[in-house]
Amino acid sequence: MKDVNQVIDNTLDSLNKARTARPIAGSSRKGDNPVLFLVGNSTMRTGTLGNGNNGQWGWGFYAGDYFDPDKITVENHALGGTSSRTFYNRLWPDVIKGVRPGDWVIIELGHNDNGPYDSGRARASIPGVGTDSLNVTIKETGVKETVYTYGEYMRRFIRDVKAKGGHPILFSLTPRYAYEDKDSTIIKRVNKTFGLWAKQIAEEQNVPFIDLNDISARKFEKFGKNKVKYMFYIDRIHTSAFGAKVNAESAADGIRAYEGLELANYLKPVSQDTKTGSSRKKGRPVLFTIGDSTVKNKDNDKNGMWGWGSVIADEFNLDKISVENCAMAGRSARTFLDEGRWDKVYEALQPGDFVLIQFGHNDAGAINTGKARAELRGSGEESKVFLMEKTGKYQVVYTFGWYLRKFIMDAQEKGAIPIVLSHTPRNKWKDGKIERNTDSFGKWTREAAEATGAYFIDLNKISADKLEKKGIEKTAAYYNHDHTHTSLKGAHMNAESIAEGLKMVNCPLKDYLKK
Repeated sequence: MKDVNQVIDNTLDSLNKARTARPIAGSSRKGDNPVLFLVGNSTMRTGTLGNGNNGQWGWGFYAGDYFDPDKITVENHALGGTSSRTFYNRLWPDVIKGVRPGDWVIIELGHNDNGPYDSGRARASIPGVGTDSLNVTIKETGVKETVYTYGEYMRRFIRDVKAKGGHPILFSLTPRYAYEDKDSTIIKRVNKTFGLWAKQIAEEQNVPFIDLNDISARKFEKFGKNKVKYMFYIDRIHTSAFGAKVNAESAADGIRAYEGLELANYLKPVSQDTKTGSSRKKGRPVLFTIGDSTVKNKDNDKNGMWGWGSVIADEFNLDKISVENCAMAGRSARTFLDEGRWDKVYEALQPGDFVLIQFGHNDAGAINTGKARAELRGSGEESKVFLMEKTGKYQVVYTFGWYLRKFIMDAQEKGAIPIVLSHTPRNKWKDGKIERNTDSFGKWTREAAEATGAYFIDLNKISADKLEKKGIEKTAAYYNHDHTHTSLKGAHMNAESIAEGLKMVNCPLKDYLKK
């Protein structure tokens, strides 16, 4: 078989070191509760230590989030670089020792079952589900080995699990970032190779088969090519945290949808957000606002600090549209996403809705220490892996503009209309002129909008121009507490500036303004 990964060494990735990071099989067990063992390769657990220090994540890292830890524990025994053959020969003996009656074992292997049989990593299995075998001598070591078909290794996994009283489940491979051809929007499937063979063995052995490949691929196809691009990191096989979460969700979806599969009883209930989007009235769109404290503050004391998102409804005809302020004080574009706040808006979005997006005030400073909320500067495609001081975990951080493009493209994917705003001006002056963000966050916001075809309103300029006309002394009344946070008067001014901006750029949202 063709060695598509082009490797030359004859070892698994630092196997002895990797063993120190993988759990002792069954060690997570709580009382008599079952354990769910995950068996796979780097798409399930990336890197030698599987800790994301290479910016890649396997779906096994997030699989436990979908199960009730008081009923079952999840152990990720996968290791990057392994094939069905190498996992079965080198790692499986340690895993099967921990399996007890009633446990579950998910097996997802095949990405590495190509290449040479007797040199390099010597990890290929014979294609298919037959009973063929091949006696080989590893060229570099002289070790003799009998190689079997992919299907035969699957049979052996199943047989061993059943012998211990466990429940095996076969999964097809995670999808790659690969389309049928350059013009296609259809993700390539493995339903003629490893996916087919896993399904055939599952039917033969009367065990469940879940087509993870197809479940995730269908989601990717709905996302569109631009969004699918950031489901992967570095290459077209290994997922970013975003892609790993999608695959973990798909695994849970497949388990839940498989008729009569008892493992589904151990899944957490699907959580429903009944708040975001709750203002929706039949036949009317919703305007969602996302941002920081300049968009949503305490907003409850007429003499306190206010964000424009809490007063912008005054600009609209609420018989035609509803407004929901989903911003959160202290957030940057990155932390708003990391905390799952954007996910709630994304899930609530429907075609014809609108999203006002404004970040920038909290997007400078430290990236991985202290408040750890900044992004890389700029609007390009750059990214870098950081070890986060607070959590001790690795995270890929992108540019400020990258996060804005994600919000924009997500909204567009759902049929909503995103409008990005340069952030509100601060009450900081020099030589009679108020400080602008034209060369930094305002510029990057504009670039994100232009790159995605989104509407851009230069809120910073519109409001700053107004304040300069009023002068330094009168401007003080538009702020409260410091030079950033607005008073109720300042919040209303910014809301009015946004309404003016909607008309300037001829955004369809202008049709919902009060006449």
